[in-house]
Amino acid sequence: MTTKLTRGVAFSFVIAFAFAGSAHADITVAVAGPLTGLYRALGDQVKAGADQWAADINKAGGLLGQKVVVEAKDDGCNAEQAVTVADQLATEKVAVVIGHVCSAASIAASKVYAEKHIVEISPASTNPKFTDERPGPGVMRVCGRDDRQGMTAGEFLAWRFKDSDIAIVDDKSAYGKGLADETRKVMNKAGKKEVLNDEYDDGGQDYSSLVGKLKTAKVDVLYLGGYHPEAAIILKEMRAQGMKTVLVSGDSMLNAAFWNAAGDAAQGTLVTFPPDPRRIPDAKSVVAEFHARSVDPEGYTLYAYGALQAWAQAVERAKATAFDPVITALQKGTFRTVLGNFRFNDKGDVNLPSYVVYQWKDGAYDYYVASK
Repeated sequence: MTTKLTRGVAFSFVIAFAFAGSAHADITVAVAGPLTGLYRALGDQVKAGADQWAADINKAGGLLGQKVVVEAKDDGCNAEQAVTVADQLATEKVAVVIGHVCSAASIAASKVYAEKHIVEISPASTNPKFTDERPGPGVMRVCGRDDRQGMTAGEFLAWRFKDSDIAIVDDKSAYGKGLADETRKVMNKAGKKEVLNDEYDDGGQDYSSLVGKLKTAKVDVLYLGGYHPEAAIILKEMRAQGMKTVLVSGDSMLNAAFWNAAGDAAQGTLVTFPPDPRRIPDAKSVVAEFHARSVDPEGYTLYAYGALQAWAQAVERAKATAFDPVITALQKGTFRTVLGNFRFNDKGDVNLPSYVVYQWKDGAYDYYVASK
């Protein structure tokens, strides 16, 4: 009886160990971004991209024969909260972090990931400092940079609105101010000077004072460096005051939440963003999967998917998820993704196409075509 009991206990330990080993065999990838609050739409895009990638790779047998699970962390688009999130993920020893979304959050958190040897690939942080001043080789991004985005916006403003009065405002954030500064620099160099510069606080609900200044200056075009919730409020206030001012802004405006918040006030808004990845041939089947779930992979959704594709290909080549071999593979490889084929340079930026201009019309956006 004792022998049977001993064997039974031993067998129970074996089963428990097997299940514990199976649980720990999962590869955890993390998504970090604003999953609540004003900027949730951007975080939701990134999470949707990561979730779809995980579903697809698990359906194909997993990564290195292991199941992949996605853990999502909310940083509120806030630098301090992002550091807290990074500390938590470092403790959990996740394999990679796809994030953060907002530039200030990515820059702050990158120091933690570099110290703890965790790969961080941002799908959406565009401030040049994120990679120009990166604290380690594991900090990368698959999106563009605001010096490139500002070049497109500045040259476009100087050309398309050469005879119009332009104002430039920003929300003082790493993303908004950085983009506005780059745009202004290029526009001025092209020979066009703005009639007004100003700032506003993010998270506000009343921008009537700012709009009053714009109206007094008889501004024809407003270039806004900031995020979509505040832009929608400013747009509606301009229309309420009878202004027909055209809004021109950056990549944050390329999501349905912007139109939903601004409504018809957003008609004609012009936005810079890279070429639409939904139209890339290599993305066709993945886009169809999103559509089958009634999800539009707009904005940075496919950037999260593509970031994980590149990381997974590096893992397969390295035959491990450990930091050093994966970084070597990321630095040396060319990756086929829904974003197209790309490589990372020695800063951690990718050699993907630069920015183009889109226009919002009747609740949808498409490439801008100049009127004849």
